[in-house]
Amino acid sequence: MNATQAEPDSARLRLVIAASAIGTVFEWYDFFIYGTLGTILPRTFFAAGNPTLEVLLFWLVFAVGFGVRPLGAALFGFLGDRLGRRATFLATVGMMGVATAGVGFVPPASSIGYAAPALVVFLRVVQGLALGGEYGGAAIYVAEYCRPGRRGFYTSFIQAGVAGGFILSLLVVLGCKAAFGFEAWAAWAWRIPFVLSLGLLGISLWMRLKLVESPVFEAMKAHHQVAGNPLAECIRTPGNRKGMLVALFGVAAGLTVIWYTAMFGSLAFLKTAMRLDETAAEVIVGVAALFAVGGFLLFGYVSDKVGRKGPIVWGYLATLVLLFPLYWAMGGLANPGLAAQARELPVVVSGPDCRFDPFTPEQPTRCARLLSDLTATGVSYRVERADELTLHAGAARLLLDTYPWGDGRRGRVVALEALLAQGGYHFDRIVPSAGRAVLLVLVLVVLMGLSGATYGPVAATLCEMFPPRIRYSSLSIPYHLGTGLFGGFLPFLSTLIVVRTGDPYAGLWYTWCVVALALVVSLWGLRNGMPGEDAGQADEMQADGAAPLSA
Repeated sequence: MNATQAEPDSARLRLVIAASAIGTVFEWYDFFIYGTLGTILPRTFFAAGNPTLEVLLFWLVFAVGFGVRPLGAALFGFLGDRLGRRATFLATVGMMGVATAGVGFVPPASSIGYAAPALVVFLRVVQGLALGGEYGGAAIYVAEYCRPGRRGFYTSFIQAGVAGGFILSLLVVLGCKAAFGFEAWAAWAWRIPFVLSLGLLGISLWMRLKLVESPVFEAMKAHHQVAGNPLAECIRTPGNRKGMLVALFGVAAGLTVIWYTAMFGSLAFLKTAMRLDETAAEVIVGVAALFAVGGFLLFGYVSDKVGRKGPIVWGYLATLVLLFPLYWAMGGLANPGLAAQARELPVVVSGPDCRFDPFTPEQPTRCARLLSDLTATGVSYRVERADELTLHAGAARLLLDTYPWGDGRRGRVVALEALLAQGGYHFDRIVPSAGRAVLLVLVLVVLMGLSGATYGPVAATLCEMFPPRIRYSSLSIPYHLGTGLFGGFLPFLSTLIVVRTGDPYAGLWYTWCVVALALVVSLWGLRNGMPGEDAGQADEMQADGAAPLSA
């Protein structure tokens, strides 16, 4: 868009925003539906005889999809800077929809063995490659269509679309459960949300085919200023390497761990550690996410008034202060009885050779087996070294004389829950009262609001950090490295920390440390310019006496 060019008419702008945002909703629905089904897919595709190992393998394959996103960013960033913005995100939405539907047709491991997880890994790789090109294309397309003073607000609809994808995945899951019943859902109906992505793909393609190329890219083509080798120019352009490092460690890493801790982390925490009824947990988190969408739009709007850096830095600071208290409040409201049990009846395992390896299908010693079984119950515990193996719940010693050491793990877990029940523990799934459910929603809205502060302005922030001719590559590569490495591995690493420590809140330290790093980097390197002050603007092309090209 020429510096003096007017913003397109309102109808065209609404179509641009809607097609980009709705497409983002659909694409992230495809990606999140995998994680939303975290209680079914581990035992379907990763059957290992060890529930903890199955869950870890499930989250590891989830991370694979994120791990390949930087490759997708490099590939589609190159194509987006060379061939145009529109063509790339037409390709990405097609890849994403087909790969997601494919998961719904993969037979279980009980039928085809190791081929099942292999197929799922392949499809997750295709999803990750597609998503690596999707976000940059959608964000840049909207940013290059609107004037700088409104860019934060308009692009925040892209960020809200990510939350919308999560909400849509929950709505589809809840709808299928209600329509088919729990038994059919657990047996086969869980495949329907994956297959539905073909319908969503059709809607998204229909909307995006109505779009024309970005005016900024068209202007670059007209002036013969399209980058010859965008990846090489990303490295050579003065100041661009620093911008990419800041985008990686100061922006993408911080915002993505907050987002996953607020959305996915809270859902997993309520379902597992807090033993909430699964449907109740999905409804509560879904309602909170629906309210929280407004926070993404609000902080995008605020960034147009005060600059991009402020909301991001404020969000990081607030997260460091509030993360643990908000999760403690969530735990106390979700299952106050469990919280009281953990406080009043702390579980202590004492014994020799208490080295629990979560990656081993069967533990070699009795103490390690006991720790493995405790992990499966979700009960927090601590370990003390002693010559004799004992188990205490508070002051009461729970006798292990008849413990079924030789049984399979699932049988031992049933026996352990019965043993802990003698010590005062209860393992029924909880449906919170209406009052506690409302308070849970409020706590979650605050937690998700931290994500809104850091995520809402980010598309505009990143677009303004890089010159147009290499913007797609410069934005996409660090963004997807940050979200892929720091965010994609968050569920796996957080779960591993919880398994190692026996503390359901210990996994939050991963998020806290990454946010602290992001705060330091953003304070050091994130520009405090006002909206529209693009990095490298002085270097943007002038051809045939035209005004400098600016987004």
